[in-house]
Amino acid sequence: MSARGVFVTFEGIEGSGKTTQARRLSARLLTKSVSHIVTREPGGTPLADQLRSILLAPREETVFPETELLLYQAARAQHVRGLLLPALEDGKAVLCDRFYDATFAYQAHARGLEAETVGMLNRFASGDLVPDLTLLFDLPPELGISRASRRGAADRIERESLDFHRAVRNGYLAIYKNDTSRIVLIDASAPEEEVFRKLQETVTERFGW
Repeated sequence: MSARGVFVTFEGIEGSGKTTQARRLSARLLTKSVSHIVTREPGGTPLADQLRSILLAPREETVFPETELLLYQAARAQHVRGLLLPALEDGKAVLCDRFYDATFAYQAHARGLEAETVGMLNRFASGDLVPDLTLLFDLPPELGISRASRRGAADRIERESLDFHRAVRNGYLAIYKNDTSRIVLIDASAPEEEVFRKLQETVTERFGW
């Protein structure tokens, strides 16, 4: 039986570059013949991808914070059991663009839902799966939103106010301060190459990649 794989999550506000950096790390792992998958939340399985579309599509109807939270957790429950756990049990490394820290940052800190409730649902949906390493790409929201706007039409979350995105960033920083052993803070306002260099140093030190 193969050893359990390594679980690495990529977190940050909109436009922080985490998706780009996850792809770059994947390319590096391919050169080192490290068996791995790249996935994202919400999403990762056909059903979870459908829930992602529902969550991110701009709409006139109000999406209440409680509704949003439960949809994210439903997508996570499917993702964890349908993709993440099987891959990890098969000995593969998993690079995941967002996981439950995002739910704390967005739904608890920015939406104002009770942190205890969010934490309970995170644990339930994730089956108590905890990342081995979380890379938090931090930058001012003004810069992040400016970067995100270059990708095309904004989704429902990207269309939120600057104050909302500031609250998300503050939420992420609060999470980091409470778990500095698991979470590594990376200055995402630096040039892309410099950000990737910091990422490489971190995963080499942790996992020998």
